[in-house]
Amino acid sequence: MNGRPPLGMIGLGRMGSNMVRRLMAGGHQCVVYDLSPDNVATLATAGATGTSSLDEFAAKLQPPRAAWIMVPAGAPTEQTVLALADRFQPGDTIIDGGNSYFKDDIRRSKLLADRGIRYLDAGTSGGIWGETRGYCLMVGGDPNAFRELEPIFQTLAPGPGDIAPTPGRRPTNSTAERGYLYCGPSGAGHFVKMVHNGIEYGLMQAYAEGFDIFKNANSPSLPEDHRYDLNIADIAELWRRGSVVGSWLLDLTAMALAEDPQLAHFTGKVADSGEGRWTILAAIEEAVPVEVLSAALYTRFRSRQDHTFAEKLLSAMRNKFGGHIEPK
Repeated sequence: MNGRPPLGMIGLGRMGSNMVRRLMAGGHQCVVYDLSPDNVATLATAGATGTSSLDEFAAKLQPPRAAWIMVPAGAPTEQTVLALADRFQPGDTIIDGGNSYFKDDIRRSKLLADRGIRYLDAGTSGGIWGETRGYCLMVGGDPNAFRELEPIFQTLAPGPGDIAPTPGRRPTNSTAERGYLYCGPSGAGHFVKMVHNGIEYGLMQAYAEGFDIFKNANSPSLPEDHRYDLNIADIAELWRRGSVVGSWLLDLTAMALAEDPQLAHFTGKVADSGEGRWTILAAIEEAVPVEVLSAALYTRFRSRQDHTFAEKLLSAMRNKFGGHIEPK
């Protein structure tokens, strides 16, 4: 082990449990808690220290304690932060790694500062693939806490991998090349993650609409000599090689189409998890025009009515990168 006190992880869903596994593989000790005893037991079998209550969780951590919260944004995060703060002491650190609204981070950090408890907001991207690929981490909050806990971020992040430095980028002391970055004061990490997800909406929508054009290129409403019976899965595979629109999202799209070319297992009902809405609200407050991002958000609203092939593809992509399952 690396000699550091163990890190606590609250919330052992798809991402939380995989993050614990990656941390343990990197030599970190982890104390875990979840409302599901089965989730706790699974990770305890893998080497984590399982706990059955927040009291036990806090007691098993060594001061200065650090706990990463990976639960749904909103009330679950708020309740968990406050409950944990009642059990922590000055000098301890709480990290919110979920998709919280950045203004909630600002409020919570001030509340915890009055108790001497440090707070970090860590925007976390990587979905269900993060255990092996690593997580892109956007961190805001107490700079001293960030520096002290940096080995955790280093382990969770992908590292430089085989991605060459950006041509023309001057050498700096930035950690961006390693896949994690201290972005600024409280809320900055989740602010960057919020816009990241807003952009994600737009990128996904562009792919979905383009492939919908391919899907309908053989429509009977077109002149016969204007119709094309295109192999959509092959086109996705083609574009992965040398195309300027290549991306990880395209990789996942190609995977989904290879498994189910007609996307028969998807209805096209696409949820939005909050960040897209908050991105639009931030743009309104800043008077920044975001036509593409707002249109992508509105399309998700409309998808909950009648569904197109584009919406099925959006749903398929969300399933691939985040394990999101369509609501019944």
